[in-house]
Amino acid sequence: MKYYGTNRYICTVLDSMRDCSKTKNYSYLDGLIEEAQHLGSAMEDALQDQRDVKELREERSKLKQEVNKLEQKVKAHKEQLPKKGK
Repeated sequence: MKYYGTNRYICTVLDSMRDCSKTKNYSYLDGLIEEAQHLGSAMEDALQDQRDVKELREERSKLKQEVNKLEQKVKAHKEQLPKKGK
């Protein structure tokens, strides 16, 4: 079994599992299963993070629009206030 370091892809882990089956050497299969589970969980977490970022960007856009509207209202109210004379 080759060691690929920490940056393995799940497809590489699955290939190693296939090698276990071809050679009938299942001594490291449990470790490969754990590694595949970890990589799958990391992918799910990354997908959730991407969804969260998208939702936060949309919320930020809505809030910016709301702030702009409120700033316009404040400006309009300030213009309506009586001017102080000297």
